[in-house]
Amino acid sequence: MLRFTLKRATLTASAALFLSAGILAHAETLRSADIHPDDYPTVLAVRHMGELVKQRTNGRIEIKVYSGGTLGREVDSIEQVKLGALAMTRVSSAAMHNICEVTRVPSLPFLFRSKEHLHKVLDSDIGEQILRSCEDAGFIGLAWYDSGARSMYTRDKPIKTVEDVRGLKIRVQQSDLSVAMVEALGANATPMAMGEVYTALKTGLVDAAENNFPSYESAHHYEVAKYYSMTEHTMTPEILLFSKRQWDKLPEADRKIIRDAARESVPYMRKLWDEREGKSRAIVEKAGSQIIQPDKASFQAVMKPVYERYVTTPEMKDLVSRIQAVK
Repeated sequence: MLRFTLKRATLTASAALFLSAGILAHAETLRSADIHPDDYPTVLAVRHMGELVKQRTNGRIEIKVYSGGTLGREVDSIEQVKLGALAMTRVSSAAMHNICEVTRVPSLPFLFRSKEHLHKVLDSDIGEQILRSCEDAGFIGLAWYDSGARSMYTRDKPIKTVEDVRGLKIRVQQSDLSVAMVEALGANATPMAMGEVYTALKTGLVDAAENNFPSYESAHHYEVAKYYSMTEHTMTPEILLFSKRQWDKLPEADRKIIRDAARESVPYMRKLWDEREGKSRAIVEKAGSQIIQPDKASFQAVMKPVYERYVTTPEMKDLVSRIQAVK
């Protein structure tokens, strides 16, 4: 009896020590959602993150990625993450504009001069500040992923200057900022879920849409909109979000493992993105898409009202100034 009591006491003490070290004692699977297909860079990057987490927790924590919109649209996954029904989601930061207004800043048209400028900003304290701003809304911002430069593509005619856009019906993301940008160009904005765009272009419900090369290719929009104009009007990044409800239940040591793994997945994602962007452009060009170099200055010239309308707080104005100052 004494031997059994001593053994039990030893096991209890060991368990207490294990938990006091800030480690979950039970296995856990974290569910993550993404609307993109299984081989898309964001999906592969979160899977890579999951491999790091699994390795560093000796298999206690796994990340299961549900790709292809199997758990719903981005707005659906955001709501599930907020409620704690999902642990994570990867969404366009545009989907967060009405939830966390500071996320509007990196979506502003013509804010970033290049991909290199974008990366310097997101990897700095500016990027961290925007990620942290989502916490009050119920989200832990883990990392920024690329989504390339968004450009306009059309069914019936190429876009070469801002005059070619006037009067067109253009599909945009379900974001007030995206709507305002298109309206500033003199076009009619049509907010629409990504899954509806192909049919809308094919039937003429919209004349044009705007997105990056991989989305233009993977969603087969190039089949019904052959003119791709390199307006590169925004470089809205993707954001990897974790549920604050679930985060608050995790021990600090596991939070660190997850956050570190998310950040380490960023260069992996960027490498995949660059490869995918080149591959996608080659596919659409081979299929007959015309790539047009427009007069960007004519687009930039009409963006002032967008900044006046959406850069409204001292924090946002400061962020814009700091971003523009990054060399």
